[in-house]
Amino acid sequence: MKKYDVVVIGGGPGGYVAAIRAAKLGCSVALVEADQLGGTCLNRGCIPSKTLLHHAEIIEQIRKASSWGIETGEMRFSFEKMNARKDQVIKRLRTGIASLLKEGKIEHFQGFGSVHADNTISVQSGDKVENILAEKIILATGSTPFVPNINGFNQVDIHTSDTILGIKEIPSSLVIIGGGVIGVEFACIFASLNTEVTIIEMAESILPNEDPDAAKVLHRALQKKNIKIQTHAKVEALRQNGTDKQVLFQTKDGSTVSIACEQILVAIGRKPNLSALSELSIQMEGSYVSVNKNMETSIPGIYAVGDLVGGWQLAHVASAEGMVAAANAAGKIQEIDYSIVPRCVYTLPEIASVGLMEREAKEKGYAVKVGIHHLVGNGKAHSMDGREGFVKIIAEEKYGEILGTVMVGPHVTEMISEVAAFMHLEGTVEELGSLIHPHPSLSESIFEAALAWLGKGLHK
Repeated sequence: MKKYDVVVIGGGPGGYVAAIRAAKLGCSVALVEADQLGGTCLNRGCIPSKTLLHHAEIIEQIRKASSWGIETGEMRFSFEKMNARKDQVIKRLRTGIASLLKEGKIEHFQGFGSVHADNTISVQSGDKVENILAEKIILATGSTPFVPNINGFNQVDIHTSDTILGIKEIPSSLVIIGGGVIGVEFACIFASLNTEVTIIEMAESILPNEDPDAAKVLHRALQKKNIKIQTHAKVEALRQNGTDKQVLFQTKDGSTVSIACEQILVAIGRKPNLSALSELSIQMEGSYVSVNKNMETSIPGIYAVGDLVGGWQLAHVASAEGMVAAANAAGKIQEIDYSIVPRCVYTLPEIASVGLMEREAKEKGYAVKVGIHHLVGNGKAHSMDGREGFVKIIAEEKYGEILGTVMVGPHVTEMISEVAAFMHLEGTVEELGSLIHPHPSLSESIFEAALAWLGKGLHK
């Protein structure tokens, strides 16, 4: 039986990063993956959806361009070619991960891994089963879409975020159950393809876990794209009506409304994939694996990362957790720090945030002061015809410690790292407001928001 210092179960952004880090720290490493390298993020999530969102952005730009004096005639698009490019991007990145594993002398086992109490892992591939032994184990098996027990859902073909990207034809109409990050991103993709899109969200607003001001801006932007949004709405039943489907939901006033559509996407969250650890007596926190700050579970020498442990279910968080787990598995002492985690929504316009929201900062007892700059006052935003949005800086009033930032607008998912870096280095609003920014640039809005906080803003 082959023995390794570290065996990683799962080849997503938590798993393959952990494997590479452990190998660089001198460990003999094996990685077990039941499906494709890259996990959900690369194969069914982040990368394919962002590729199609980029296509959606280009389509929107072409539509806008006629008002700028650039006329292209009737626009046509091939969904088949869009999907082909998406698949090409996935294949290229998947090949890159395989090369990194090979370079790190990490043995890749293709098959379903089951962890046993004696630290052996059985890897099943078809009828073949191979057993390997691990000194330390890192669990990184990710998550699967959560589908609620809605009346009739077993009788209706529905899509989840794992399957919607595999469709071959553009639906004429789509109902998205769930107005969180996944739901609004897919709404933007399909609205750009001329699909009639309806979002049904149970909470008071879309993106209920994000900044309310950001959610309001996005709500207006989605409505301009002819996306229908139903909030305070609870789905009661799904029905198949010939080739069409029906979604029945209850509105805020208690009445029941029915919407007919060609396709349904359920996007209300994900649940941890615990299939590899069913034989382990491991401590849980609700439905998630419980870990300490070293990412170690209740079983010494077994670590867990990513969607298995809950918290921020983000690829970059899984990677950070994977690096911490790998360091500890290799005998180093390292703790995870969740205080500065950028959060991005790749809609049109984009939303990005880091640190505490205004409400959270107040709940934690901070004396909070806020500085806001709206993109309508930004020259680059005007030149790009992208004036929807703002930058909001939340800081502690006495010393100007930056507690959080929220941005809405073009390319803010790239810009958020500037403020994250300031927070990481314990910079203040005054220091941010003294940093010279290039002109014209969207990043000037960060500078302007800092000046607004300091009472020195050029704009009201």
